[in-house]
Amino acid sequence: MPAPALIVIDVQNDYFPNGLFPLWNAEAALVATLKAMAAARAQGLPVVLVQHVSKAPPGAAPFFNADSEGVKIHPQVLAAAPDAPVVVKHQADSFAQTTLAQELKARGVDELLLCGMMTQHCVTYTALSKSAEAYGKVTVLGDATTTLSEVVHKLALGGLGTRVNMATVAQALGG
Repeated sequence: MPAPALIVIDVQNDYFPNGLFPLWNAEAALVATLKAMAAARAQGLPVVLVQHVSKAPPGAAPFFNADSEGVKIHPQVLAAAPDAPVVVKHQADSFAQTTLAQELKARGVDELLLCGMMTQHCVTYTALSKSAEAYGKVTVLGDATTTLSEVVHKLALGGLGTRVNMATVAQALGG
């Protein structure tokens, strides 16, 4: 029987209005992400949060500076899964030099459901990661992701769809 986990990638304050790098459709992606989190938790599936923190000296990175308000995971995401582990990363691939694989192994995970920000960058790099190949199935929840613009989002989802499974939150988790 598959043991999926929901991986929530980089839903952080800098990507929202008043942040340093607001994205297109961030609020709608947040709402879909929160629905995915609620559905996953209702089904007893693990939820793992991923947080990108710049390794640049404080204030030198364009966004996600350590100890800034913008680097923090969105408060609604934290409230939706207060006990979820947080995996800190410094690269686009959520597996690269992080504890993500260990967190998933500890939970017996063999299938990945991915959502978050940015579609063409961190979501794509995680979905296509060499490390992701160890999981029987990788699905990107397209309505729970976003990026710079609608065009870039659609292009990224189209490209990903040739390599991994694509679904909406409702298709993957019900509701």
